[in-house]
Amino acid sequence: MRILNFGSLNIDFTYAVDHIVTPGETIASRSLTVNPGGKGLNQSIALARAGASVLHAGQVGPDGGFLVDLLTDNGVDTGAVRTSPDVRTGNAIIQTDAHGENCIVLYGGANQAIGRDYVGEVLAGVQAGDWILLQNEISELAYIIESAHARDLRVILNPSPITEDLLALDYSLVDMLILNEIEAAALAGLDLGTTDPVSGDSTDIDPVETRLIAALRERFAGRTVVLTLGERGSVYIGGGLPGEGALGEDVLVRQKAYPVEAVDTTAAGDTYTGYLLAALAAGESAAIAMRLAAAASALAVTRAGAAPSIPTRAEVDAFLG
Repeated sequence: MRILNFGSLNIDFTYAVDHIVTPGETIASRSLTVNPGGKGLNQSIALARAGASVLHAGQVGPDGGFLVDLLTDNGVDTGAVRTSPDVRTGNAIIQTDAHGENCIVLYGGANQAIGRDYVGEVLAGVQAGDWILLQNEISELAYIIESAHARDLRVILNPSPITEDLLALDYSLVDMLILNEIEAAALAGLDLGTTDPVSGDSTDIDPVETRLIAALRERFAGRTVVLTLGERGSVYIGGGLPGEGALGEDVLVRQKAYPVEAVDTTAAGDTYTGYLLAALAAGESAAIAMRLAAAASALAVTRAGAAPSIPTRAEVDAFLG
């Protein structure tokens, strides 16, 4: 069994700034770095560095050959990647402030030029029971989900970035969701700013987390949902592993975040996703998979850049001791 990651390939332009620019403001950056990126590329590298067998599908322009080379160098199968002569590779403009927080502006480029014929070609090369990982940085997302489900692939969605189109997706075709609290609130229809707090299972449980878990269980009953909460860790909610059927709504696994000094949080979520899925695909329990994913994302935020920050499995094992 392998994981097909049908996802974005970007060139990241990262500006180091004292603070994130505000409307009408002009500020100077301390530095500019140009790195490979895109949620798809980052997650494929994380999957591969975590030990998974991963096939990447996606599209670059004539300026994106080095992204394909990077995937190949990291052990990702790039046989399904297409180069378009007519459109530039997607890119991201990233601001990273003195505290390691960031904001990102995306230009879709070749990522938004993916057509249905190409989707069909890619899916014809995978087998029933394989996993497909998707994000929201490429075109034809709904069609890919429908086609993958029809071919009996296990569909895993990281619904980022949040757009109106995501609200209209048929989530009965999705086996697993991996999302942060902002994405979770948007998809579950929960206003975290106005909803009255609900008591948690203990005084250690944040009331926001409690509300999100309840809303996600109702919205995605029978699905597996992994909720990432930044410094508060992550939660595995209900469902089962992709393709294994529901385990019941009482399933709940919590993982604390590892405290580190953040330098750049850009690839934290992508690193978490890759390590989580690699471990689950290898047959590990949710608890072990989340522990590895939390450690990997903690290491990633201590380093600058997106793809360059993703640790190897040996580094993660050393971190965990």
